[in-house]
Amino acid sequence: MKKLSLLCGVFLFPFISLAQNEQKEKNVIVKLDSIVVQAVRAGKNTPVAWSYLSGKQINSSSPSGSIPMMLSNLPSVVSTTEGGNGLGYSYMRVRGSDGSRINVTLNGIALNDSESQEMFWVDLPALTSFIQNAQLQRGIGTSVNGSGAFGASLNMQTLSINSDAYGSGEFSYGSWNTVTTTLGAGSGLLENGSSFDIRYSNNHGSGYVRNSGGDLNSLYIRAGYTKRKDNVAINFLYGDQKTGIAWNGTPGYMLTSNRRYNPAGEYFDEAGNVRYYDNETDNYKQMHLQGAWQHQFSDRLFTSFTLNYTNGFGYYENYKYNRKFSKYGFPNQTVNGVNYSKSDFIIRQILDNDYYAANFSLNYITEDCRSTTGIFYSTFDGRHFGKVLWSKYNESIQQKYRWYDNRGDKSDFTVFSKLEKRLVGNLYSYLDLQYRRVTYRLRGPDDDLTSLDYYSFYNFFNPRAGVLIKGKNGGTAYFSVAVGHKEPTRSDLKDAIKSAGGNSMKSEKLVDYEAGYRYESERFSGSLNLYFMEYKDQLVPTGKLSETGYVIKENVPDSYRRGVEAEIAWRICKNIAFEGNATLSRNKIKNFTLWTELYDNPDDWNYIGQRSVKYSSTNISYSPEIIAYSALKFENGSGYLFSVNSKFVGKQYYDNSSNDDFSIPAYLTFNLSAGRELKFKNGTSAGISLFVNNIFNREYFSNAWVYRAQFESGAEDYIEDGLFPQPGTNFTIKVNFKF
Repeated sequence: MKKLSLLCGVFLFPFISLAQNEQKEKNVIVKLDSIVVQAVRAGKNTPVAWSYLSGKQINSSSPSGSIPMMLSNLPSVVSTTEGGNGLGYSYMRVRGSDGSRINVTLNGIALNDSESQEMFWVDLPALTSFIQNAQLQRGIGTSVNGSGAFGASLNMQTLSINSDAYGSGEFSYGSWNTVTTTLGAGSGLLENGSSFDIRYSNNHGSGYVRNSGGDLNSLYIRAGYTKRKDNVAINFLYGDQKTGIAWNGTPGYMLTSNRRYNPAGEYFDEAGNVRYYDNETDNYKQMHLQGAWQHQFSDRLFTSFTLNYTNGFGYYENYKYNRKFSKYGFPNQTVNGVNYSKSDFIIRQILDNDYYAANFSLNYITEDCRSTTGIFYSTFDGRHFGKVLWSKYNESIQQKYRWYDNRGDKSDFTVFSKLEKRLVGNLYSYLDLQYRRVTYRLRGPDDDLTSLDYYSFYNFFNPRAGVLIKGKNGGTAYFSVAVGHKEPTRSDLKDAIKSAGGNSMKSEKLVDYEAGYRYESERFSGSLNLYFMEYKDQLVPTGKLSETGYVIKENVPDSYRRGVEAEIAWRICKNIAFEGNATLSRNKIKNFTLWTELYDNPDDWNYIGQRSVKYSSTNISYSPEIIAYSALKFENGSGYLFSVNSKFVGKQYYDNSSNDDFSIPAYLTFNLSAGRELKFKNGTSAGISLFVNNIFNREYFSNAWVYRAQFESGAEDYIEDGLFPQPGTNFTIKVNFKF
């Protein structure tokens, strides 16, 4: 509480000190309000591949979808959900790279979890209702704050200042009793320069897959003050989610008979009947407090300073059927004269963490030059512990016994300077230099009672450079080369510590070559981008999951992702437009060794060692060679909207053996949306929208995992897998108003 009070004081001091009456200067306000995110974004003369989503595009997306689902139609993006809708866990990959390689920032502050480097979208429900715009950079992109961008970086900005007072409401209902409610209000820019905004959202539903429903609440509050050359804002975001656990997926053998089957919480009673534990859930609360100050020294020179505090607390609660007492550090239990070595348990695995971050940038912007110097520092304190809440056979186990307790600390220091400058005529140069230092410290026993005492640090130098030339006909050509490094995640280090020591887990290096051409006219725009991403010691998924759903990875010495991305937008006539994109790629690991655990026989399961198979070249898992999207849109001046779109994702493998038995077949889905917006003379507006997904009821799954073991006796391989089926035809209807 003392730390939080201190931070609040730091945030509020400049806000109070600037509380003077000033005249509205809207152009300056808009420029100042966005300068904090410009430091990590690509500009019009930056030689990298990027896509931009405006507030209008964000508002037109389905309210039941998460950020990954909203971005799923952008080039090279593949999105998936655990439970079949956007209320629970959802993920996206860009160019085949998973969420731990996608850097996510909000107002310039890194949102990725410091330990897993993932962005858990479920922890900030309804974030689409709170953001003003977003930019997705593909590849290494420009320097950002936080974990390294190895596949993409997503930079988001929260709602900016609204000049007028307003109220808004949005209500929707969809398949599986999915209900979303969002209410908002704002004061507009008051005469004294202050402004206030608040948004609240509640989402709940049962989910497509059994036990994948949830109840999610989120709150956004913004207080700001603006004078001629200063803008101060305090942002508060709060998320509270309780969702059913669905990360196990559906076993492959169940897919045809019961696509919605989920084994989470399953156990057998004394009579041998299948039962399910009612509270097999993921529970998490997260709070973000941000204070930002932007100052304009002149028409060209701006500075910004942001402080952030994030607190997260939550737990997984699981029913564990027929587990050994020794797994939780207990001796065998004797009850009524019977000695038991196994029992059913109810456990909680608990997270409690604090994240502090500070970000400063100095920006110089003219028509011919754009430069930014930035400094970022963050520190993370994560506590992990587990409690045994109940045991079926209990002789001497104390109530809520804590069987493990460990801690992880991580600090991240980044300094960068980047420059875009016109050299001569229409030729522009780009230079971006970044230094990062990352420090890890782990201590205490893990959930399998293995000690995690470990310390490491990483020093990374990441240079980027490129050129861009503008043609007289509306075309732009560019080339860039960028070097990036990335540290292992906590889960990566844990696995290495348990197998061969933490030092066996290496950091990753990527050299990213990008070359492209963009063309834009009044009715047509298009782009073509070539990328060559060459990796050293890339961490790739093995196909296996940890007990809490994390992907287990391993270093591979040499691998690459190479491809071409094409994108077009064509206004066919006044009311009809077509847009589309496609990615063709090859994603390979060279000289790969696949290791499989070896046991004596399927009856005793005594561990023997590992069996290896060598490949001169194999496909990187979760990396389809073809991704394509197309949409036909109709819009007239009377507020009628209609669109139909398709998404194709080619075959991908969910381990690195390139074995068709462990592949996700290609799938093609079609979706449509229709709506009507009405605007009235007094500024009030209202609308109704219908979203229908997978209109042809295609049965497919979009993600999977597999574990394979072999036996020295020659018995058939043991296969355990989980597939994530996506729903057939489903709908959402939305009603919204604003006054």
